Amino acid sequence: MAGTSTDLFFFPIDTLKTRLQAKGGFFANGGWHGMYRGLGSAVVASAPGASLFFLSYESSKKYLTPIMTSKIENETLAHGLVHMLAASVGEVAACSVRVPAEVVKQRVQTSQEATSLQALKSILTNKYGEGIWRGLYRGWGTTIMREIPFTMLQFPLYEYLKHQRALSLGVDKISPGEGAVCGSIAGGFAAALTTPLDVIKTRLMLRKSRASALQVAKQLLKDEGYSAFFKGIGPRTMWISAGGAIFLGVYEAAKDTTSWLLASQASNAEPL
Repeated sequence: MAGTSTDLFFFPIDTLKTRLQAKGGFFANGGWHGMYRGLGSAVVASAPGASLFFLSYESSKKYLTPIMTSKIENETLAHGLVHMLAASVGEVAACSVRVPAEVVKQRVQTSQEATSLQALKSILTNKYGEGIWRGLYRGWGTTIMREIPFTMLQFPLYEYLKHQRALSLGVDKISPGEGAVCGSIAGGFAAALTTPLDVIKTRLMLRKSRASALQVAKQLLKDEGYSAFFKGIGPRTMWISAGGAIFLGVYEAAKDTTSWLLASQASNAEPL
């Protein structure tokens, strides 16, 4: 629910960001035309990608919390490290689905291919001579390099903001709406700081020939200067800030609803 709703709402902003970051700029890669191109691949990958993330994140938190709190006296530091490590595990799991979908989506967004299906067929038939697995997972390392710093900023800050808000209200848990605001702040902050990594990742995925992240970064600096590393920072920050509100707000609401349904089911199952 969290992943799919976010992608559906904010896909045009993601397209805007991708076209700004692509070589040649916004208008050379499609301009305002076809802002929903590539939506199919994003929607197909949203649910499994988000599911893998939260399954890994929540499981890792449960496993790591007693270990960290027993070894580190400072509770805030211990929980911060738990959230960083758990979010990193979650991102690696999610990227197994997210990276192929990103490759397909961005090639359609920048008009390299007409449809998501056509882009996928081009990779599977080795049209560009890059190999099937290398084509599907082009930019895997750079995506991980971007996502782990991003999530290590976003989720500890998100959990910290939720905790502080709950303390200020004197409650155990804040509402999904308040969680959405915390998610928006944390997402926007992390997005702005990791934009250079996102630019490198986009350029790497759009290349038709193999190159390392370092080679892409050097070429980008040589051809377009330092400012190129912050292309699309506005749309990216706006998209992830607003997306963070929906993504984490919907997730918290879904968790609360599921807990209530399970509790109701359990109480109805009890013998009279």
